[in-house]
Amino acid sequence: MAGQPGEREGLELVRDALADAGCRNARIDEFELQGWERGDAGIADGRRREPCIALPRSPSGTATADLVDLGYGVPSDFEEADVEGKVVMVSSDTPDDFDRFIHRTEKYYYAVDHGAAAFVFRNHVEGCLPPTGSVGTDDDPIGDIPAVGVSAEVGARLARRAEGDSVTVDVDCETPEATSGNAMAELGPDTDEEVLVSSHVDAHDIAEGAMDNGAGTATIVEVATALAGMEDELDTRVRFVAYGAEEVGLVGSGVEAERADRDAIEAIVNVDSNVFGRTLSLSTHGFDDLTAAAERLADRFDHPVSTSEEQVPHSDHWPFVIHGVPGYMVSGETEGRGRGWGHTEADTLEKLEPRNLREQAILLTALVADLADADTDVARREPSEIAAALEAEDKATGMKVIGDWPYDEDGTVIE
Repeated sequence: MAGQPGEREGLELVRDALADAGCRNARIDEFELQGWERGDAGIADGRRREPCIALPRSPSGTATADLVDLGYGVPSDFEEADVEGKVVMVSSDTPDDFDRFIHRTEKYYYAVDHGAAAFVFRNHVEGCLPPTGSVGTDDDPIGDIPAVGVSAEVGARLARRAEGDSVTVDVDCETPEATSGNAMAELGPDTDEEVLVSSHVDAHDIAEGAMDNGAGTATIVEVATALAGMEDELDTRVRFVAYGAEEVGLVGSGVEAERADRDAIEAIVNVDSNVFGRTLSLSTHGFDDLTAAAERLADRFDHPVSTSEEQVPHSDHWPFVIHGVPGYMVSGETEGRGRGWGHTEADTLEKLEPRNLREQAILLTALVADLADADTDVARREPSEIAAALEAEDKATGMKVIGDWPYDEDGTVIE
């Protein structure tokens, strides 16, 4: 987890791997953050104590109150139910006929705003796997009420057995100050402009984090290795960055977005949770030139590449995209909704296909080389256009609920 020894080891491994690949100026830029260290957690009714895990950035605390199962936990569910002083349980899924995905943090903030005593996040994927995921934001790193994740099976038992009855949720954790960092290195000519290729190193402390995001980090190292063999052909500097502290509010990329010369960034290729699906998924955030580059890539290699123009405000491209910097969110496309094994203790290495890593590293190497070519122009967008797109896609609603809306009334980024 962010700020813990495993993350530091990961940052050092990536730094050294980028140097071994042939990159120059490999380093770790450190920053301070609010840490979070797991203790014990539990949820119990009058019959038994059920297995669960605390959600990162939950505060310590104990709450005993009636359980209310709100199903999906969409905004109207909170409006129609009396949750004040109750323990609220919601699903990790969103109904198919709902017009947007409701993020875990948004559901947590609805629970807080409606006076809930505790928050229970129920996995919609079967397999006795409680889900994890932060309930804090960079501006408000520690939440207001205890929060735990439970498996689909435990959630079903609680719903059958304890609806309207009293349950006790308890979380024990520590919140020390901590140090994280961003590992980075460079290839190509020392131009003012650059193409940014990124991933995140941190995961959660319950599993290997193989898909999210060991896969993405391994991929950018492979891209660096491939591009090092053709460095003389690059017209623009390519900078590789493996961020720390993504899982607790995009902290590392937020630090870098403030530090970097954003006007010099031609494009961003951010890789997060890609290898678990063979089809490469490229979210272009409405940048037409990024969509065109993705189409050129698919045609050149005759390989499936899925594109979407929707805004994806949940990974390390986002602190840059809000300013109008062209950015891809790169992932793997699979059937169904949700993270699958991600954010559970089952996010382990053997579920990933080496073939997918090889194919996607080839594709992304070609994509980055295209973006770094002097003849490739990628137009920026005005921040107000990004804000309007978020409003049109109804994503602004949730961002405003959790205090994550970055714009003022005229669409200017609030610094």
